[in-house]
Amino acid sequence: MVAVWRNFPEQCYSVLNNNGRKPKGNSRFFFAFNILGCSTLFVILVLLYNNSGDLMCHEKGSLVLPVLLYQKMAALGLILRLLLWTLCVPSLASFSPVDNLLIDCGGNESLRLEDGRTFKPDLELPSVSVSPISHIVVSHNASLPLGIYNTARIFKKKTVYTFSIKEEGWHLLRLHFFPVENTKYELKSAVFSVLAGGFILLHDFSFKMSAQNRSTLMKEFAVRVGTGDFLLTIHPSEESVAFINGIEVISTPDALFPSSVLAVSDGLPVKISSSIAFEMAYRINVGGPSLSSKTDALWRTWEIDHPFLLNPAAAHNISTSPDTIKYPPEVLEATAPSLVYATAEEMADSNVGVRRFNISWMFGVEQGFSYLVRLHFCDIISKSLNSLVFNVYIGKRPALRSFSIGSKARSLSTAYYVDFVVNISDSDKLLVQIGPPDMSSVFPNAVLNGLEIMKLSDSDKSLDGSFSAVAASLRVGKKKKMMLLIIASFLGGSTLLCLIVAAVYFLCIRPPSKQSNESTWLSLPAHLANSETKVSIVSTKSRAGSYASPAPSVGLNQILTFSEIKEATNNFDEDLILGIGGFGKVYKGVLANGTVVAVKRGNPRSQQGFLEFRTEIEMLSKLRHRHLVSLIGYCEELSEMILVYEFMAGGPLRKHLYGSELPPLSWKQRLEICIGAAKGLHYLHTGAMEVVIHRDVKTTNILVDENLTAKVADFGLSKAGPTLDQTHVSTAVKGSFGYLDPEYFRRQRLTEKSDVYSFGVVLMEVLCARPAINPALPRDQVNIAEWSMYWQRKGQLEHIIDPRLKGSVDPSSLRKFGETAEKCLAEHGVERPAMGKVLQNLELALQLQESFQKVYVTEFNARTKPTAKHLLHVSPSDPEKNVTASDEGNSEGTNTSSVFSQLMNPKGR
Repeated sequence: MVAVWRNFPEQCYSVLNNNGRKPKGNSRFFFAFNILGCSTLFVILVLLYNNSGDLMCHEKGSLVLPVLLYQKMAALGLILRLLLWTLCVPSLASFSPVDNLLIDCGGNESLRLEDGRTFKPDLELPSVSVSPISHIVVSHNASLPLGIYNTARIFKKKTVYTFSIKEEGWHLLRLHFFPVENTKYELKSAVFSVLAGGFILLHDFSFKMSAQNRSTLMKEFAVRVGTGDFLLTIHPSEESVAFINGIEVISTPDALFPSSVLAVSDGLPVKISSSIAFEMAYRINVGGPSLSSKTDALWRTWEIDHPFLLNPAAAHNISTSPDTIKYPPEVLEATAPSLVYATAEEMADSNVGVRRFNISWMFGVEQGFSYLVRLHFCDIISKSLNSLVFNVYIGKRPALRSFSIGSKARSLSTAYYVDFVVNISDSDKLLVQIGPPDMSSVFPNAVLNGLEIMKLSDSDKSLDGSFSAVAASLRVGKKKKMMLLIIASFLGGSTLLCLIVAAVYFLCIRPPSKQSNESTWLSLPAHLANSETKVSIVSTKSRAGSYASPAPSVGLNQILTFSEIKEATNNFDEDLILGIGGFGKVYKGVLANGTVVAVKRGNPRSQQGFLEFRTEIEMLSKLRHRHLVSLIGYCEELSEMILVYEFMAGGPLRKHLYGSELPPLSWKQRLEICIGAAKGLHYLHTGAMEVVIHRDVKTTNILVDENLTAKVADFGLSKAGPTLDQTHVSTAVKGSFGYLDPEYFRRQRLTEKSDVYSFGVVLMEVLCARPAINPALPRDQVNIAEWSMYWQRKGQLEHIIDPRLKGSVDPSSLRKFGETAEKCLAEHGVERPAMGKVLQNLELALQLQESFQKVYVTEFNARTKPTAKHLLHVSPSDPEKNVTASDEGNSEGTNTSSVFSQLMNPKGR
């Protein structure tokens, strides 16, 4: 007690100086309040001292207070000090939202709440409109905590709230519900759906089923929106009405939501884009009291953690002064109030020698969804840095091992948080645990200060499991019908084919055929024993109508000897190198029969080896198309792995876009090349005997000949696609960084839509003439897919096109091209079109460009009567000199043994 009295001046000084921190924002009020409180405390103590003469005595000339009075004064001082700590809430983050639309649905006057917010009637805000206007129900229930629940707007049919958004980015959307009692409508049993920004927030929602004995209900969501109109649609179910009491639309700092999160299952990053929305499931102040909206910069509320603790005896709550909490630059103060970081749960004293137990929290979640789990940490118990080390488990999987808060926050009492994504597939419970590390040299302890759990929208852009279940059942039903139709068609066709074969067999007289001396290639042969052996291979017949073209007549699929390869390449002359790829060097060569070829020689030290070599042969031996590079032959002797292709004089598409001194391609030429590549990929997905997924679509694997006819090359990573009873192929992730389908990267589930995503990146490369990934650029421009889609969504794609194209591109052609690329780059595969649809859209973009050029040339002719030379300068491409990729009429007669090259390094597989 003596210490309290002696330290009182120091405590007053600390309060007056705000613990050495400069007051900011609302803390100036509390700073003044601290001065007033400490002064009041001092006056009270002086008065008690002066009015306690009957309790005082003199002993040896010194004034001594009796113990009883001293204890009362000390206790009073502590109580007032604690009162100051409670009232002096740390300053709220200095964040002022640009969009702060607080709506009292059905209200008739502004309503100010205790936390400082002012809700306004929905029909009086100029930035909010309601269509159609609906009924209002008013209640006068004095027991309700917030005035916004005293009124409700009721909807008999679909109604749309339109909000005018000023700032692009993440916005919190809060919906308030309370079934106001009235004689006309039974709102507790009302069933309705709510949609916002293209997301299904609630489906067949019922307050009675969702409130779980709560008098009011607030649902909080986070959606990334653009500037302009943001629509919130409320849709009553049949023979029901809908209602809502209040709506909040609040812009938040973009940094509050991550752009990518590590998955607990495999540790790989999960991309968070505008096609994902969040629903707040839990927001917990671990080890501390519940926090109301007045303590949070974004008016969020925080629950206590005790109801979720599996074994409360395993945890011990701790706390410190919120004034001591520091925020590093990378952690926004709006992330969580300092009151959250000032409290925590640590491992309780179990009175045993070795503490080997976890603190566990259990939360109910919805099966079939992914959840973002945000863990808030702050070391408020250690005396020295890096002395607190522990493990974290999410969903019974290790999320953090030997985690040291100090190494991340870099100082004590400093806020830090980490995010994870967990997929809930086989349970409706989520377990979060902290416990001691495996290291015996560290004192066993663990802390957790705060916890947020947010549901992620699924591939149907839904946050409601009831809608997802309906959508899934519809997909299953549609798939079953398609399967039955395919089986019936197959059986019918097989029966008809058998009848035709039987008729031909019995009615036709055929002479006996002589056994062919040619051997057919069926599988990759073993290493040849005789280096001089040479076997011819029977060419594969066309199987896809006009899409397929016959193979070259000269030397197709020959097993070539190593001596022949050396002769063709002048003993691998370095002057004949066309480029160096991930497999090895590529040489230009001439076979003995005069055929110009590209020879790709495997590098023994390359990361690509026998598997890619075999895959390339197997794939190209079965595929024939004018927009696929043809395999001439291969060599597999003396431990060599050599592939021989038709030579492509134009080389890879990339060098025609950037990084070389070649003349720039016109917009029409670029469209024709994209169309040719799309035809090749469409054939792989639909025209071959089985679905083939290329898995490495990029501008270095799209080659052009001397007429700029595009062909898809490099099938070393190709994979057979899913069968009829499969939706995907589960396989390890391979491909090139910058082109990888994010869904395939996260889940290792490969589909044809993975090629579609990669092709979308190619389209943006063609448009912008820059690499898919360029680390030298500013952070928001590094990834061409993200950067280009930002401008596409703004409708300003013309700002980022190749400067050499400006003025020559038809706006409608560019618009169609941009829309096509945007669909290809959709976050989820089900949202992307098939290659056939992509091909149609690109051909339409080409038609629009050709019409634009005709009008332009006609007007130019009328003004200047140009010469043929002038016309060649005005028109981006000369139709007399270029064979367009859309010309299928020449597919049968095309000599596909023209050219090949692979100049750029396709590493990153």
